[in-house]
Amino acid sequence: MNWADALGWNDCMVRLLIHVEGETEETFVNEILAPHLCRRGYSKVSARLVGNARQRDRRGGIRAWNAVSKDIVNHLKEDPTCLATTMVDYYALPQSGGRAWPGREAAGAMPFEQKAAAVESALLADICRELGNRFDTRRFIPFVIMHEFEGLLFSDCQSFSRGIGRPDLAVEFQAIRDQFPLGPEEINDSPETAPSKRVKKLVEGYEKPLLGSLAVLEIGLEAIRTECPHFNAWLTHLEDWLR
Repeated sequence: MNWADALGWNDCMVRLLIHVEGETEETFVNEILAPHLCRRGYSKVSARLVGNARQRDRRGGIRAWNAVSKDIVNHLKEDPTCLATTMVDYYALPQSGGRAWPGREAAGAMPFEQKAAAVESALLADICRELGNRFDTRRFIPFVIMHEFEGLLFSDCQSFSRGIGRPDLAVEFQAIRDQFPLGPEEINDSPETAPSKRVKKLVEGYEKPLLGSLAVLEIGLEAIRTECPHFNAWLTHLEDWLR
């Protein structure tokens, strides 16, 4: 019996809301993930920008967790037939103070292989505390991108370079990718060497909402799944939910 049956739902009733932090991720969900997951049985898959990202000051970064968690909790309460997940950059998450996301500060000192799981476990625990013992924990599936969305673009460096209209940069992109034996998700997260910082050094005027969207549409889902095991595990979890 699949989880939807266990909860007394029909497959056609299961909806998925993906909380994303920017317009590039929103495009990725709506153009690539939603059609794929709807073919797997979801009735609707939609992106929701956390903290109204279109209007927030770009310098302010991602919204504080206490505000984002309220959005997630409210949605789960209002629609008992939905699932919720996140798709946010590990690199961008506030680490301390009133805006901190659970688990992010502690994860900073952990080996790469443990970072995402530490944050995701902490996010799930926090949502479960807010919703109480009767909440079915299977309805919230937290996911953080390691280390940020641009890292996924290094899954196929030739397609990445074509997608942004700079095929001459394929070799440079591949040289960056080749430094990380565990895959594009390992590309590190310091202010100088985060994936987006590396791209901006090579692409003057790089604008993530436009060029990032064009790149990911060119790269496609299968290349990202092949090269990014953490991303693939999340997507596989979503696919398997209805089985």
